[in-house]
Amino acid sequence: MPGGGVVISGTTDTGRVEAPITVRAYLICAFAAFGGIFFGYDTGWMSGVLAMPYFIRQYTGLPYPDSTDDAAVKAFHLPSSDQSLTTSILSCGTFFGAIIAGDVADFIGRRTTIITGCGIFTVGCILQTASTSLGLMVPGRLICGFGVGFISAIVILYMSEIAPKAVRGAVVAGYQFCITIGILLANCVVYATQNRDDTGSYRIPIAVQFLWAIILALGLFFLPESPRYFVKKGQLEEAAAALSSVRGQPIDSDYIKDELAEIVANHEYELQVVPQTTWLGSWANCFKGSIFKGSSNSRRTTVGILMQMMQQLTGINFIFYFGNVFFKSLGTIKNPFLISLITTLVNVLSTPISFWTVERFGRRKILIIGGTGMVIMQFIVGIIGVTAGRESQHNNSAVSAMIAFICFNISFFAATWGPCAWVVIGEIFPLPIRSRGVGLSTSSNWFWNCIIATITPYLVGTESNDANLGAKVFFLWGSLCCLSTAFAYFLVPETKGLSLEQVDQMLEETTPRRSAAWKPHKTFASEMGLTEKGLSISAPAGEIHDVVASGATKA
Repeated sequence: MPGGGVVISGTTDTGRVEAPITVRAYLICAFAAFGGIFFGYDTGWMSGVLAMPYFIRQYTGLPYPDSTDDAAVKAFHLPSSDQSLTTSILSCGTFFGAIIAGDVADFIGRRTTIITGCGIFTVGCILQTASTSLGLMVPGRLICGFGVGFISAIVILYMSEIAPKAVRGAVVAGYQFCITIGILLANCVVYATQNRDDTGSYRIPIAVQFLWAIILALGLFFLPESPRYFVKKGQLEEAAAALSSVRGQPIDSDYIKDELAEIVANHEYELQVVPQTTWLGSWANCFKGSIFKGSSNSRRTTVGILMQMMQQLTGINFIFYFGNVFFKSLGTIKNPFLISLITTLVNVLSTPISFWTVERFGRRKILIIGGTGMVIMQFIVGIIGVTAGRESQHNNSAVSAMIAFICFNISFFAATWGPCAWVVIGEIFPLPIRSRGVGLSTSSNWFWNCIIATITPYLVGTESNDANLGAKVFFLWGSLCCLSTAFAYFLVPETKGLSLEQVDQMLEETTPRRSAAWKPHKTFASEMGLTEKGLSISAPAGEIHDVVASGATKA
C-alpha cells in the first residue's frame, strides 16, 4: 500500500510537532465552516416568519386586522404556545442529534457523518416547505433539528482536528462567522418576502435551505477525512495519507511523520490513563476522574457542557429568535423587520474581529472581556427600557438608544463568546472521548437554546398568563452574563497556540488561571519512547499498541 514503508518515530522538539501552515489547510477549514450556515439560517428565518401577516393568518385563521382597530392589531399574532413550540422543537431535535453524532462520527468518520446530517436535514426541510399548519411544520423542524445536530457537532470536531494550531482558533471562529452569515441571509430573504400574500412568503425562506445542504454535502466528498479519526481506528496508513492531504506535504515528509507520531503517542497515552471498554463504558469515560482535577475527563466534559450553556444564557438568541416581536412591542418601531436586519448586520460585521483577537489575546481573556461588556450593555438596555423607553412614554430617542446598546451587546457577543465557545470545546477533549465530548457540549448548546426558545415567549408575551417583562428581560440576561464571566475566569483554560496534544499536557500541569503562562516542554512521542523505537505506518492496530506501550515502559 502507498506509504507502507514509512516509519514514524516522532521528535523531542516541541516546535516540530506540526507541519507548516499551507493555503490548502485554510481552504479545507473554510469550506468545513460553511456548516455554520445551517445553524444561522434556521435561527434567522424563524424570527421573521413568526411575524409575517400571511403566516399568522394561515396558522391561526385570524383575518387581517383593520389598521385603525388597535385591539385587533394587538391580537393579531401567533399564540405564545405556538411560537414556543415552532421555535424550540428544532432545538429538541438538535439536542439528540448532537449526542448521537459523536458515536456515529467514531463509527463512520467525521466527514461522512456531516454528509449524513445534510441528508436528514433535507428531509425535514421538505416537510417544513410543504406545511400549511403546525401538524407538518413541527415534525419537519424536529427532523431538521436532528440533521443540524449532526452538522453542528461534527463540523467543530472536524475543523479542530485538521486546523493548524497557530490559527485553529481563527479558523474555528469562521464557523461562528458562517452562523452570522446564515442569519443575515435569512433576514434578507424574509425581508424580501414578508409582504407576499401567499404561501411563498414563508415557503421561499424555508426552501432556500436546500441550497446549503447540497453545497456542503457535495463539497465534503472532495475533502479528506480527519487523520485523528484514522489514528483512533488504528489505520495509520490512511491517517498518514489524510494528514499529508491536509498539510500539503508528502507522506514521507519529516513534518508528517513527526506530527503523526505525536498524535499516535498521545492517543496511546490517553488509552493508558482511561482504557476503552464496552460501549457504555466508553460513554462513562467522559465522566471519569475528579471534577476538581483540571485534566480529568469529568472536568473537561463539565467545562464543555457549561461553556455552551453559558453561551446560550447570554440571551443572544432572544434577539435573533424573537427580535421582531420584541421590537414591535416597543411601540415606536414602524418596521421591526428592518431593525432585525440591522442587528443581524452588526453581528456579521463584528464576528471577524475574533479572527485576530482569539489568536492575539487568547480564548480566556476575550471571554472575560466580552462577558463584562455584555453585562454593562444589557443592564443599560434594561434601565432605559423601564424608564424613558417605556411604551407609554412614546420616546423615540430612548427607544433608539435601546436599539443602539442592543447592537453594542451583539457586537461584544459576536467578537468573543460567539466564536470562542466553539473554539474551546473543540480543543479541550483528549482523542479517545473527543467526538462524544464535543457532541455532549454541542447538545448542551441546543438544550439551553431549546429552553430559552420555550420560555422566552412567555417572558415577554402580553397575554393574560404571560410575564410581560418587556425590556426588563435584559436584567435577566445581564445577570446570567455575570455567571458566564465568572465561569470563564475560574474554569476556562488558555489553549492559544497549542496543538491538541499539547493542550492535554497543559491541563495536567497547570490551572486555568495560570494556563496562559504555560509553555510546552516535552513531546508525547519522547515520553512514550517512540523517538527511540519507531513505528511502521503499515503496522496493524494491535502492533501499534504493543510498540508504543513497550517504548513507554522503556522510557
